[in-house]
Amino acid sequence: MKGMYHYLRLAWKKPTTAYNSPQWRRLIEWRRGEAIVRVDKPLRPDRAHALGYKAKQGFIIVRARVRKGGRRKERPNKGRKPSKMGVNKITPKKSIQRIAEERVARKYPNMEVLNSYWVGKDGRYHYYEVILVDRSHPAILNDNHINWIVHDKGRAFRGKTSAGKKGRGLRNKGKGAEKVRPSVRANKS
Repeated sequence: MKGMYHYLRLAWKKPTTAYNSPQWRRLIEWRRGEAIVRVDKPLRPDRAHALGYKAKQGFIIVRARVRKGGRRKERPNKGRKPSKMGVNKITPKKSIQRIAEERVARKYPNMEVLNSYWVGKDGRYHYYEVILVDRSHPAILNDNHINWIVHDKGRAFRGKTSAGKKGRGLRNKGKGAEKVRPSVRANKS
């Protein structure tokens, strides 16, 4: 017997964006709205709870919208051969998800980013829901499972979230990953 979260997870593997589907309507609404919006509850409760969210005071969910694709670079107006123009295929070193987390962290300076997860994409944007924790809320300070975050400032900017650790190469262990820890810069020789 499988629970509700199992089927929720399956439904989010490849959400349908067919005409008039709920996700289709959502994406239209999100595209017209603000880039960073606080929401009442997570759209994917299974994912949010797996990443540490609790439905209690001190936790909030924020939806972030980030543009897709590589960097937008202006075409040089002085002479170059086309291959040296450096316009296309200029990509950021950070993932779009990390950029979303950082933007949310800047918008809510009194909160700390716990984690984030994908909730949709259209032709122009990716959408992520970011879990934020209030460092100074009594409910957080008294919860032994989460009060470690009080002393972990600037997590999103230091690559401490799940997306950040992935981008830093910390999913790899053992042979071939000797120069990844504690950081790539610490192991420059």
